Amino acid sequence: MGAGAWFALASAAAFGTSGAFAKSLLESGWSPGAAVTVRIGVAALVLLPPAVALLRGRWNLLRRNAGLIATYGLIAMAACQLFYFNAVTTLSVGVALLLEYLGFLLVVGWLWVAHRQTPRRWTLVGVALALAGLVLVLDVTGGMRVDAGGVLWGLGAAVGLAVYFVLSARQSTGLPPLVMAAGGMVVATLALAAAGLAGIMPMDLATEHVLLGGAEVHWVVPVLALALISTATAYAMGIAGTRRLGSKVASFFGLTEVLFSVLFAWLLIGELPLPVQLAGGALIVAGLLAVRYDELLAGRRADGGAPTVPAADVGVVAPPEAGHRD
Repeated sequence: MGAGAWFALASAAAFGTSGAFAKSLLESGWSPGAAVTVRIGVAALVLLPPAVALLRGRWNLLRRNAGLIATYGLIAMAACQLFYFNAVTTLSVGVALLLEYLGFLLVVGWLWVAHRQTPRRWTLVGVALALAGLVLVLDVTGGMRVDAGGVLWGLGAAVGLAVYFVLSARQSTGLPPLVMAAGGMVVATLALAAAGLAGIMPMDLATEHVLLGGAEVHWVVPVLALALISTATAYAMGIAGTRRLGSKVASFFGLTEVLFSVLFAWLLIGELPLPVQLAGGALIVAGLLAVRYDELLAGRRADGGAPTVPAADVGVVAPPEAGHRD
């Protein structure tokens, strides 16, 4: 659990840098579609060599999990990004993010419906605290714009986020996290490129220098930062953390991404956090602690206090011969 928490927090921090790096590109003339496609495409190129090395010729793992990798790339990566960027065309950024992060509620609902894991009292307390914290951090009441079509796109992004956590928690695949992330990125890059060619997403690039951290830098700098930190590192660590924590707890850890986003926006582009955002951050952390406490209580009740496998991972532990992560 300790290692899983560190992986999850590192992933959230890495994801949290994307806003500041992407904003520097968008303000210089890049379209959102181009930024996300290049971001995932470059990350795929970076992760492919180590992913192939980790496979050590076990190509049967890819054949056996081809459907999982395709679903992960299409829904958890490409569709989630595409739906979110469509949402922000008609909604304020805060409202769009709030809708996307409702994915953690969908994870709790999925475990309830599909695995009959009824939410316990402290999980419900955590949900309420986290929702209140999200509303404050994202400041959805300031300049709020609501559009029915945008709401549907935002809910679609929430589904993509939920799929990310649910699929990332699967351990029976035998796929190392790095291999699963790289495979999904290849699929996502192809899907996003196809969406651009079809005219679903504008693909505008710019080669002017950009402002980052108060200094003028080459446009390659934020592109590499997005690919290496906000994508390759974020997804690989996110999968590793989710497999250790289970999809429910990991989805609550994922909410800390909004806190890291505020922090990096302050450090890199000078956007100071408001007092209400700091209060919202405290509520999100309180919600995470409530859910973690709920898992600890459940572990103490099971088998006379013996440690238990995270709820989302029960029955899906990888067999020894699968060569799953160290």
